[in-house]
Amino acid sequence: MEFGLSEDQKLLQESIGRTLEKVSPLERVRQAAEGHDTHAGDVWQALVELGVTGMLVAEEHGGMGMTLLDAALAAEMLGRHVAPVPFVATAVMAPIALAGAGSQAQQAAWLPKLASGAAVAGVAASEQAAGARDGAGITAGGGRLNGTALFVLDAAAADVFIVADNARGLHLVRGDAKGLTRIALTSIDLTRPLGELRFDNVEAEPLASGDAGATLRRMIDAGRTMLAADTLGAGWMMIEKAVAYAGERKQFGRVIGSFQAVKHMCAEMSAELEPCRSLVWYAAHAFDAMPDEARLMAAHAKSLTSETGRFVARTATEVHGGMGFTDLVGLHYWFKRIGLNRQLLGAPERVRHEAAVLQGWAAD
Repeated sequence: MEFGLSEDQKLLQESIGRTLEKVSPLERVRQAAEGHDTHAGDVWQALVELGVTGMLVAEEHGGMGMTLLDAALAAEMLGRHVAPVPFVATAVMAPIALAGAGSQAQQAAWLPKLASGAAVAGVAASEQAAGARDGAGITAGGGRLNGTALFVLDAAAADVFIVADNARGLHLVRGDAKGLTRIALTSIDLTRPLGELRFDNVEAEPLASGDAGATLRRMIDAGRTMLAADTLGAGWMMIEKAVAYAGERKQFGRVIGSFQAVKHMCAEMSAELEPCRSLVWYAAHAFDAMPDEARLMAAHAKSLTSETGRFVARTATEVHGGMGFTDLVGLHYWFKRIGLNRQLLGAPERVRHEAAVLQGWAAD
């Protein structure tokens, strides 16, 4: 099978990349991180104008009706430029939840707002994707939710939340619902918003027009694929920065890129990360074209890219030497982005176990 991007997809990715070069340079990222601004309005508006926020929303609701592979190309560029904006939850997981299990009224109320960028959606599904900790979990009954959800994606600016309960049901909760407490969580990555939600008898609308359990599974698969694509973009930027630095930094009268050890470090990073590209593309393609393979391929893409990304982040920093740890170079923004991606929606160990269960190699 010969697989590659179409000309339209190449142009799409190039367009997003050029836009982010202008609106999300390192200084803008640093400004957003220092101000704890994980919803940079100018960067967000530029993406809205490109239609990125509506990529997975059907045309009938004002979106573009594109595929997950298209969204993965956007995610790669967002990782490459460590863009301080919400994306995985609001532009990918929430539209999938509403399209798969939302009623016509729920879709009509929220999908156009998500597509136009007028609303941001958070997703509370970490307990289902990565396992519950510290007593976290959500119970549902009588149209009300109780409990705690940790590591909620795109939480800071969310106008609405998609919440998964302990029974794998899905619910829609307004951001201003009575009894809902929103707490910002500080992670190593200051470019993306994570939060904790506490529910005290909070009114919720069930997403019950489809198979909520299957929709939740697809949400998680799509989210994992987006995180893998984000890590892919961040990793390649770190490699390019390491190669450029090695071509400029001199030691003992020679640029360090002329030393065989440094050459090997840069070559090994490229050799390790390049196979992840085809795996991420295939996982995103399988989501729409081969749904029976989607869960397994999402697990493979997430686990391999997470491990490879960590190796690239460490090695690229080593190539920079002491400069790699300074804020002046800013390499830590990509390093931390990759680190958080590794843990969100399931660390490699958990995701690989899920893949083994799917293959019949391990017990659930």
